[in-house]
Amino acid sequence: MFIMLLAPDEPSPFTIVNANAASPWVITCDHAGRRIPRALGTLGVSEAERARHIGWDIGAAAVTRRLAARLDGWAILQTYSRLVIDCNRPPGVPSSIPTRSEHTPVPGNAGITEADAAARRAEIFEPYHAAITAELDARAQAGRACVLVAMHSFTPVYDGDVRPMHAGMLYNRDPRLAHALLDAFRGEADLIVGDNAPYHVSDESDYGIPVHGECRGLLHVEIEGRHDLIADETGQTKWAELLARLLLRALNSLV
Repeated sequence: MFIMLLAPDEPSPFTIVNANAASPWVITCDHAGRRIPRALGTLGVSEAERARHIGWDIGAAAVTRRLAARLDGWAILQTYSRLVIDCNRPPGVPSSIPTRSEHTPVPGNAGITEADAAARRAEIFEPYHAAITAELDARAQAGRACVLVAMHSFTPVYDGDVRPMHAGMLYNRDPRLAHALLDAFRGEADLIVGDNAPYHVSDESDYGIPVHGECRGLLHVEIEGRHDLIADETGQTKWAELLARLLLRALNSLV
């Protein structure tokens, strides 16, 4: 039985920024939004909890928009909370539709039916990734160069562990752009930048980089910014300018 999740008047699962971008940069933001479809109510999670990092990547959407403007890059922002379905997780893994995030239970995800899970995949996850696939296919057919940047943010304290780094450059099988970006960051005073920290990319824990980057052989990097540094406009502008400058330097070192 097919279940409709999104009402006709609810937002699309994605927003495209700078659709006619001329540069090779393609920037994704899997956890840009924290909206929940009306049909799901609050998932049993309070507004205060949904506004925390468990609901979205704080500051990542604004940095993505600013970065796309500075690089003349194509960008895509995912609309709905990762508590509904995580667009950077392979469908079917436990963290795809989490029943607990950090220490917060998500009652609305407990015991959902396969039809309910399929509706979330069909109406949120699949359209978002189909839009990325379509853009990358069009660029490939046109013979255009393409560089993939997956923009995320992380919390400065997770499960009691303090994370001292200001940002992290993440990768899996192909470290080329991440390592070039790390080299570029070494010239920036007083910044601690993680090499595959505070997370690392894997086929089990990630979807965007393995599917859209590695499978196509594109230069790619997943960037994690510490969200307390990009929670306001000043920080968002500062980090977008910094990342734009260093991404160009890193790319130039590889071509």
